[in-house]
Amino acid sequence: MARISYAAREDVPPALHPLMDDAASYGPFASLVGALGRRPPVLEHTFGLLTALRREAVLPRRYLELALVAVSQRNACDYCVAHHGPMLAVEGMSAAGVASLLEDPENHPELDEVDRLVVDYAVQVNDRAGRMRDGIFERLKAHFSEEQIVELTWRIALCGAFNRFNDALQLDLEPEAQAVLDAA
Repeated sequence: MARISYAAREDVPPALHPLMDDAASYGPFASLVGALGRRPPVLEHTFGLLTALRREAVLPRRYLELALVAVSQRNACDYCVAHHGPMLAVEGMSAAGVASLLEDPENHPELDEVDRLVVDYAVQVNDRAGRMRDGIFERLKAHFSEEQIVELTWRIALCGAFNRFNDALQLDLEPEAQAVLDAA
């Protein structure tokens, strides 16, 4: 059970109603949106950023979801794994592949070279951002623009923040997300 109550649409300023509606189209994130709605500036700028990045689609969705699932699994955030695992499945990964993503990424049968690089980078940003070697950036630059690397890095770091936010407040899994977690 969540440690806070969720803001409803009518609890946020009317100017943010379109953002709440757009956030709902992002996925079944009602608990997260309701929690962020307790502080309208946080909702506005955080979900506003996420929806703007999604519309621009500078970073291919598969790489984004690989990074988010890897970080969320690393941080044991059931809320985020339950939400982003299905998004990764839409990008062609099986449920078993999602579940075993971090077990042995170098030999994961559903990952190609770039996928493995993204998973490795996500884990490094999450675990040791200040101690990474330059070599990973040389590898990233062979496949991604600097704009894509900045977005990938930001989304990995932001996902770690979401993991902590969701876990600290013990956000409730929405029924759609709970079904995914129960099936895993």
